[in-house]
Amino acid sequence: MAQRPFQQVDVFTETPYRGNPLGVVLDGTGLSTEAMQHFTDWTNLSECTFVLPPTDEGHAAGADYRVRIFCPGRELPFAGHPTLGTCHAWLRAGGRARGEQHVVQECGVGLVRIRRDGNRLAFAAPPLRRNGPLDEADVVLIARGLGLGRDDIVAHAWCDNGPPWRGVMLRSAEQVLAVRPDATLLAGLEVGLVGPQAAGSDTAFEVRAFFQGHQPMTEDPVTGSLNAAVAQWLIGAGMAPPRYVAAQGTAMARAGRVHIERDADGTIWVGGASVTCIEGRVDL
Repeated sequence: MAQRPFQQVDVFTETPYRGNPLGVVLDGTGLSTEAMQHFTDWTNLSECTFVLPPTDEGHAAGADYRVRIFCPGRELPFAGHPTLGTCHAWLRAGGRARGEQHVVQECGVGLVRIRRDGNRLAFAAPPLRRNGPLDEADVVLIARGLGLGRDDIVAHAWCDNGPPWRGVMLRSAEQVLAVRPDATLLAGLEVGLVGPQAAGSDTAFEVRAFFQGHQPMTEDPVTGSLNAAVAQWLIGAGMAPPRYVAAQGTAMARAGRVHIERDADGTIWVGGASVTCIEGRVDL
C-alpha cells in the first residue's frame, strides 16, 4: 500500500453536500482494476475515479490525464459528474492543461474536452452511441415500472453515450418528482426521467436517474452523462432551447443544477460547479 492524494468532491452544486459526491484518487498508478473496484465499493459512493498518466496514444492526441471511472460493481467508459469532479480535483491539486482553451481528459469513450466557464467547468458531450426511439416493449415496461400509464410517457429515446440510458419524458416536473419506481420491474435498466418545469421556474426541466448499483435500483443525485444525452435528444428534437438549466436531486433533498449550452458549432456543453469537501491522503 501507498499513501495517495485524495479528494471527495461535491459536483453540480456551489453548496457543499447538496450535489453529487465523488471520490477522486489523484494517483492511481500501479493499482489493479480489482483494487480500484474494491475501494469504490468500500466508499459506498455512486462513483470513484482514479487519475493516471495518459496512454501514449492519448498523450499524442493532447490528453492531459487519463481517468478510470468506477461505480459500485463495475467500471464505466464515461460519466459526467466524475468528469467534472475529477477535473476540479486535478486543477485544485496543481494540474496544468497543455492547451490554452481546454483540459483534455482521456477515458473509456476516448478524449473529452473540458472548458472553464467562470466558477464552473463544462464538458463537451460525447457522441451518442445509440439514439432513436425505444422499443415499444421497453416503453410499456418502463411505464409499468414507474407506476404510470403508457400515455403518461409523451416522448422517449435512447440516450446512450457510454451508460445505456433509456430517456423518457413525462408531462411535468411534478409528475417526475412523484414517481416511485418498482425495482423489480426495472431491474437491470438505466432509466432517465425528464419533465418540463412550470412557467416562472428558474430551471427548465426536472431530471431523475435510476440505475442498478449495490441495490436492484438506485437513484443518482445528479447525473452528467444522462443530462448530456438528454440535451442532445431534446435540443435536436426541438423540445428544448439551445441553452437551459436542469434541476436534479430534488427528490433526494439535493439541489443539483446542470447548465446546458449548444454553441455555434453544434457542440453541447454540460456544466456545473464543484466544491471539495474532504482533502487528504488515502492508503491504497
